[in-house]
Amino acid sequence: MRSELFSAENLEKEGQQPGLRLQNSKLLKAELNGDFMARTGSMVAYQGQVQFEALGSGGIGKFLKQKLTGEGVPLMRVSGHGDVFLAENAADIHLIDLEQGDALSINGANVLAFDSSLQYDIKMVQGAGMLSNAGLFNCVFSGYGRIAVTTKGTPVVLNVDQPTYVDPQAAICWSANLQTGYHRAEQLGMGTLMGRTTGERFTMSFAGQGFVVVQPSEEPPGGFAGAAQGQQQQGGVLGGLFS
Repeated sequence: MRSELFSAENLEKEGQQPGLRLQNSKLLKAELNGDFMARTGSMVAYQGQVQFEALGSGGIGKFLKQKLTGEGVPLMRVSGHGDVFLAENAADIHLIDLEQGDALSINGANVLAFDSSLQYDIKMVQGAGMLSNAGLFNCVFSGYGRIAVTTKGTPVVLNVDQPTYVDPQAAICWSANLQTGYHRAEQLGMGTLMGRTTGERFTMSFAGQGFVVVQPSEEPPGGFAGAAQGQQQQGGVLGGLFS
């Protein structure tokens, strides 16, 4: 049988060590020898002896925070021996390696999978109010391990070495040590009073030393868990990402 479908770039890639790696830009492969955490429902295929265990938001404390804040990651523990393939609506996938002392604030909607050695918590985004892509709260990851995040399109990584402003619906993640706030981008004037708008009323501001990852797409405010809530209300370091 012959087809371009069977070209080398589409064949399963084998690694030398277990762990998370990219099969291609939209598929994550986990070579499993132990366990890792993944977004519920993200598995698209697996081989071997693999078990899936629903964890909610990763513990009773995080479950309660998710219910109170509308933010979090619906998780499952994947364990056993074999290969597991993950994806999320054909979004682009990027790997970030955290080392001791690193901390990453990330919209829960963009978390695909991470090593079980990492710790995460749901924390308030200081100074950003409801302007955060995930509302008032984001997931903050720390420790040593690898995390896979998703973006809609190829992102840009901004080095925060001067005042930096980002559309809150396009901000994916940033160095957790950065100071965040909000900035009125649209100038008040007669046009504003007459109902005209640029569509850029507010932006998130970042200060300090670190980076911000911005995707070329604007997500509805509210993050994964809060998006439905937001719609109802309206209706009434560092790995392959930097290479």
